[in-house]
Amino acid sequence: MAETPATSAGNRGRFRLDIQVLGPIVALVVLVVIGALLNPDFLAARNIVNVLSRSAFIGIIAVGMTFVITAGGLDLSVGSMTAFIAGVMILIMNALIPAIGTSWGVIVLGAGAGLMLGALLGALNGLLITRMGIEAFIVTLGSMVIFRSLVTWLADGGTISLNFALGGLYEPVYYGGLFGIRWPILVFALVAVLGEIAMRSTAFGRHCAAIGSNEQVARYSAVHVNRVRMMTYVVLGLLVGLASVLYVPRLGSASNTTGLLWELETIAAVIIGGTLLKGGFGRVWGTVVGVLILGLIDNILNLTDLVSPYLNGAIQGVIIILAVVLQRARKPAR
Repeated sequence: MAETPATSAGNRGRFRLDIQVLGPIVALVVLVVIGALLNPDFLAARNIVNVLSRSAFIGIIAVGMTFVITAGGLDLSVGSMTAFIAGVMILIMNALIPAIGTSWGVIVLGAGAGLMLGALLGALNGLLITRMGIEAFIVTLGSMVIFRSLVTWLADGGTISLNFALGGLYEPVYYGGLFGIRWPILVFALVAVLGEIAMRSTAFGRHCAAIGSNEQVARYSAVHVNRVRMMTYVVLGLLVGLASVLYVPRLGSASNTTGLLWELETIAAVIIGGTLLKGGFGRVWGTVVGVLILGLIDNILNLTDLVSPYLNGAIQGVIIILAVVLQRARKPAR
């Protein structure tokens, strides 16, 4: 049977769809193959666990960022917010030790404070954006500077350190786990699954896509635009708080360099995964793949001498630009 122009166009459309959906996965597989060829230790279980553990912090935050960007927003403050929350958590836990002692009660209270603070800071960003009508870029750029300055002030220009004995008790939250899988990895997996379900199967996810696609049409469709957009920032702040809770036991300290450039990595992971930077379409599973791609690139640079690991930020910047360029003039794959 001869191929008509219509069927030819349909085939091209299906091929483009496959590339858009499978592109990040293919890139991930290629990186794994390259890493294995360049260094025999790349596929070692210990190296894989370390890569996944470090990527889990970015991944947890990136899931929240997927909803923000899908709804047409942006948040540049997540790295600084992490540093501020971690610093406040440590100060609270250190202050509670004389009254409660070195116990899990102190850790639970500190973790609760971190989660609440994250949600509060996310709500503050969302309030300024939705109620005051200030551009998300401006609000979160300003809060990025504020949070980073606050943690520097709290640390008096140095480092805020967790009590040594309490740090030893808290360490298993990062280094412990189940069946050799560390807790941050398990938490990231759970957050990703819940995020994908929320994006695909709930009204909240559909409303985020509708707002990002066309805010006015969403309003005419009885979507509470400000409420939904506000919730995306609250969810993101809560996940930043969760990432902070898991990050503090890793080093037991916080400073003005904590979470540096995490906003770049988070946004890069979301865009690499197929979420449209202009909003209207988000893919949480794609974000997970994007996080793994960035983690593997960083690991390969550390294990080989091909490119200086100090250029990792530059490479991520180039990836963001290329991903956005590839998104232009194409429709998102559903």
